[in-house]
Amino acid sequence: MPFDQSSDAPDCEIVSTRTVAASNEMVFAAWTNPDLLQNWWGPAGFTNTFEVFDLRPGGKWRFTMHGPDKGTYQNECVFMEITKPMRLAWNRLTKPLFQVVVTFEALGTNKTKIVFRQIFPSVAACNKIKAFAGDKNEENFDRLEAELEKMALAMPSSTYKK
Repeated sequence: MPFDQSSDAPDCEIVSTRTVAASNEMVFAAWTNPDLLQNWWGPAGFTNTFEVFDLRPGGKWRFTMHGPDKGTYQNECVFMEITKPMRLAWNRLTKPLFQVVVTFEALGTNKTKIVFRQIFPSVAACNKIKAFAGDKNEENFDRLEAELEKMALAMPSSTYKK
């Protein structure tokens, strides 16, 4: 069930940040192009199968995460906001329920600050995830940085305004 959570409740949020050596446009592409996103989304050792990726407000994102332990994790989300190249927001429709808001702040031509905010409907729901989410979000950022390096090598320099 989608919900709207204000950022006035820090006890209900998990916030992870990372500054990466890539343009805002390149970082946004890594988050919004399903062919790129599926390469890095999730903690270390995970792979993804995207069934639906309809990037528009109200559009669905349905995918399966395949864990290194051979477990599979079904995910369904609905996109709430896409503001290129500054902000993405979606609601997770499978448990655990939470909203994600990601912001991208250009810090020059080849540096971007990412703020990844997970907003939960209650403190109890947040606390169930908080114990491990920080480390897993860092693994996710590590994988994103590796993908950005591949993108920089593979793309013409003008593609993402490096």
